[in-house]
Amino acid sequence: MKLSRPVSWFLTAFGVWSVFIWTTFVKNLWKDSGGQAFVNGDHSQPTAFFWVHLLLAVTSLLLGLAIGWIGVRGLRALRAAAAPAGGAAAE
Repeated sequence: MKLSRPVSWFLTAFGVWSVFIWTTFVKNLWKDSGGQAFVNGDHSQPTAFFWVHLLLAVTSLLLGLAIGWIGVRGLRALRAAAAPAGGAAAE
C-alpha cells in the first residue's frame, strides 16, 4: 500500500509529537509534586496511580513510535519512487 505525501508527513509528525508529549508526561509523573504517584513523596513506594499512568504513557509512546515509523517509511518510499532509474542524479 502506498501512502500519499500528506498522510506520510502527518503520521511522521504524529510520531514526533507523541514521543515529545509522553516523555514529558513521564518526567512530570516521576517528579510528582502533588503526592499522588508516590507514598509520602518517597520514590521507593509508587502508588497504583503511578503504575496506571506509567502503563498508559509507555503504551502511547510505543504506539506513537510505530505510527511515526510508518510515516517515515511512507516518505522514504515516495522519495525512492521519485528518484530517477539507476539512482544517478540527472546531469
